[in-house]
Amino acid sequence: MLFIRRLVFRSSIRSQLRVFCRTMSGPNDDVIEQIVCKEDDIPNNGMQEFEIGNNGNKILVVKQNNEFFAVGSKCSHFGAPLVKGALGDGIVRCPWHGACFNLKTGDIEDFPGLDSIPSFKVSVANGNVKVSAKKYAIEHPKVVKPLTKRNPENKHTFIVIGSGPAGTECVEKLRQEGYDGRLVWVTKDSYLPYDRTKLSKSLNSEATSILLRSHQFYESGDIELLNRVGVESIDTCAKIAYLSNNEQIKFDSMFIASGMTPRSTPEVSKYDNVFTLRTIEDAHKIFQSLSSDCHFVVIGTSFIGMEVAASNFSKVKSVHVIGRSDVPFKESLGREIGERVRELFESKGVIFHMNTSVINYIGYNNRLSEIELSDGLKLKADVCIIATGSKTNVEFLAGSNIEINSSNGAIEVDEYLETNVKGIFAGGDVANAPIYPTDAKSSLGHWQLATYHGKLAALQMIGKKTPIKSVPFFWTALFGTSIRFSGYNRGYTDVLINGDLENFKAVIYYCKGNEIVAVATIGKDPIAAKFAELLKSGRTLNKEQAIDDKWLTEEEDTVVCTRL
Repeated sequence: MLFIRRLVFRSSIRSQLRVFCRTMSGPNDDVIEQIVCKEDDIPNNGMQEFEIGNNGNKILVVKQNNEFFAVGSKCSHFGAPLVKGALGDGIVRCPWHGACFNLKTGDIEDFPGLDSIPSFKVSVANGNVKVSAKKYAIEHPKVVKPLTKRNPENKHTFIVIGSGPAGTECVEKLRQEGYDGRLVWVTKDSYLPYDRTKLSKSLNSEATSILLRSHQFYESGDIELLNRVGVESIDTCAKIAYLSNNEQIKFDSMFIASGMTPRSTPEVSKYDNVFTLRTIEDAHKIFQSLSSDCHFVVIGTSFIGMEVAASNFSKVKSVHVIGRSDVPFKESLGREIGERVRELFESKGVIFHMNTSVINYIGYNNRLSEIELSDGLKLKADVCIIATGSKTNVEFLAGSNIEINSSNGAIEVDEYLETNVKGIFAGGDVANAPIYPTDAKSSLGHWQLATYHGKLAALQMIGKKTPIKSVPFFWTALFGTSIRFSGYNRGYTDVLINGDLENFKAVIYYCKGNEIVAVATIGKDPIAAKFAELLKSGRTLNKEQAIDDKWLTEEEDTVVCTRL
């Protein structure tokens, strides 16, 4: 079955029309009306930025199916210009991290980020495209949707466990979608929810600078946030949660997003200068231990380990990275990127010890001093980070009848994130969930996907049954070089590389047979976003189309559809 696809491109409009603009004062806000272009200036499935008003503010105008839409021009996450992103069916996708926004409403539909963007009224008359927009909305690129207050007459109770991206989005979405029963949010964390992805890139981040929401925001929705409280056990038959503060809460529905804990061992965790990184407290302890004469050792070549090594290299005397494989990121990104990343790190002075492992930790008076490797080498270690993976936080589910996957320790869920116990859902990296659009299930530690799980779980809890339809998307930044990834490449058979990987301008296509199952890009935005949008629409890409990025270079592209 063949579909003809017109690729989105940025139009180079040089409109010769005389711009009409007026400001009207109303009881709520000033409204700006402006003719931005001619009807034929933007091709179908095209988009263009326009300045509106007199202060240099921009909006994005999109023409899709011969209908015009206007929304804010910047992604609410990091401010990426959406005009450089990808158009999907009724959405525009951010070129940097893959967040998606509804063209009609501006609502955020896929993540990262929590905020929507403004949408504006568009009309077409006499061939002119006119946008009407409140001045306030133009000047404020983020839209925070209000929360429903609790209704005392509603006797239902929902519990959300965990304040990572999944739990944070879930409580917010529940209230934004109109749930007005009791909402209890349980977390072991000391702080309000914050952006954990920034910790490995900036260990001295202050909580106030990376908080996702304020106390006032959650209070406005009557959300009962219990900090420094854990769930001890769950009676799934009686639907009762037993908390560490001795409280017992009977619930009607529950979302488990308890996340993971970094792996360590008693033999090494006893040392005061050995750390794992998950919380702000962890980050601050590491940062305070670093100094210009410090020998810094990172055990593990995970994203967290590599990001910590890169972001703190200039603060210490030496950085040594220890890994079991021959190149970093071999399992996640493959040998080709791994080799180039290793070269980048080594050019900065980072020393790798690969195809080896730690056999002995040597220390005195609760201080680690040396690390002995399996090849006989001993490394001086003033500060050590363990970044060798994590384990799921599911201990409190013992005896609950909730099914746990025996291979990865994650909670088994279906395409609606529901566990084998009706009314109890799980998401984020603690869930063994279906990976769209594949037939596989896995526990993925992606911020984007976890946030999406939170949204989806909220919808299920209030009866809006919605299956998973989000393509995994993640990113990292190392010594100023950004890598984007979309898709799911586990079990890939080979890779196809377009561009110049040596100079970090490349697209890496991961192939399973003749099908492209994932892409990684370096300096090639928005290809990862475009690929994610292609997969989301149910289409596939084959090797022939990927050669020289042919699927991107033609305005009209024929793709083979195997999933519609």
